[in-house]
Amino acid sequence: MNSDSKTATVRSLDRINLRLAGETFTAIDAACAGRPGNISRNTWIAEAIEEKLARDGKGALLQDVERRAHV
Repeated sequence: MNSDSKTATVRSLDRINLRLAGETFTAIDAACAGRPGNISRNTWIAEAIEEKLARDGKGALLQDVERRAHV
């Protein structure tokens, strides 16, 4: 990714545009519907990102960043 596409600062809660194929949205919606309660696409995607970061060993870094954002 080019540095031009990144902002100089990242707020504690920020918004992005995410381009995905229609089939991906369909699969996400099916996964959301299969869970108890009402889960949004945004929540599902955020959980998926957190799980991936944890698998890649970045989970501790993510928790530290989140902790500092809530202080």
